[in-house]
Amino acid sequence: MKSLHRKELLTVKWRRNAVQIIDQTKLPNRLVYLTCKDHHDIAKAIRSLVVRGAPAIGICAALALLLVTINSKAKTEKGLKSELERASRLLISTRPTAVNISWAVKRILQISSKGESVKEIKRLVKEEALTMLDDDILTNRKMGRAGSDLIYDGDVVMTHCNAGSLATATYGTALGVLRAAREDGKNLKVIATETRPVMQGSRLTAFELMHDDFDVRLISDTSVGYVMANRMVDKVIVGADRILRTGHVYNKIGTYQIAIMAYTHKIPFYVAAPISTFDLKSSISDIKIEDRSPDEITKIKNIFIAPKGIHTINPAFDITPPNLITGIVTEVGLLEPPFHRSIGTIINRSKRY
Repeated sequence: MKSLHRKELLTVKWRRNAVQIIDQTKLPNRLVYLTCKDHHDIAKAIRSLVVRGAPAIGICAALALLLVTINSKAKTEKGLKSELERASRLLISTRPTAVNISWAVKRILQISSKGESVKEIKRLVKEEALTMLDDDILTNRKMGRAGSDLIYDGDVVMTHCNAGSLATATYGTALGVLRAAREDGKNLKVIATETRPVMQGSRLTAFELMHDDFDVRLISDTSVGYVMANRMVDKVIVGADRILRTGHVYNKIGTYQIAIMAYTHKIPFYVAAPISTFDLKSSISDIKIEDRSPDEITKIKNIFIAPKGIHTINPAFDITPPNLITGIVTEVGLLEPPFHRSIGTIINRSKRY
């Protein structure tokens, strides 16, 4: 694996039979790692947004199953496989909209099914989980290279939520494209939306872009239309938590309205996501949109900013239809409309999936 730049944020690490993850609830004020020693620790971390971002939680799910094998006292291969299946169900339940957890546990369960002894299952799971961790970084770099040509010298690029190092093992998806463009010598500026209600844009994206010396401006979510109408942005690039075979993109709440405004103002709107984020089997009616706690929009630091007892609607994600999307950047190339054709074609070209 290519050595990392000394300043790069390693969001997920495997150290001494434990998973270390950046506690993103402490950012931007403190950069600290949480050590997870069993799969319950990781499930709790995913559910509470200590770690978030589709690729990152997928990798964490794989490493959680590795922890299951390390901590297991099963004497038979049937017993160990049963433990892995129970842990997989728990992990999938933590964030039902993001497809990467299901992708990760399916991959681990498939490899574990080939083991004919407890020792062999443990070896296979460890090799696969650590390969997935390393591959995530390489995938993000390939994605960055595939998308760099979309960014021109002098561009101002808007992004929503966090699709950077903090949403992956490191480097990022949408922000990985911006990193690759800068590595190619292009001068660019970034506009980050605050991304209410959990503020992933102001807490996380702004933090990591400043950490890496990007020229970044933070705006309120309600300023997107103003910025676009006044031609202050050249392109938009976001990540994704799930992409259907039709090209419908599930991403952080607020993405859909940004895409509509970009379409209205004729601003290219791109999505960057690895192939592991594509769901070729499900339809819109199959996908559950996660409804988050009312506290996220009724309180700030446990202080009520809304009337006590108010009913809320607080979806974590929305759906951006394919007609609003200019292109989808993956590690094996750029997808262009019509997406129902290009998605199938480009995934078939990838021998790994």
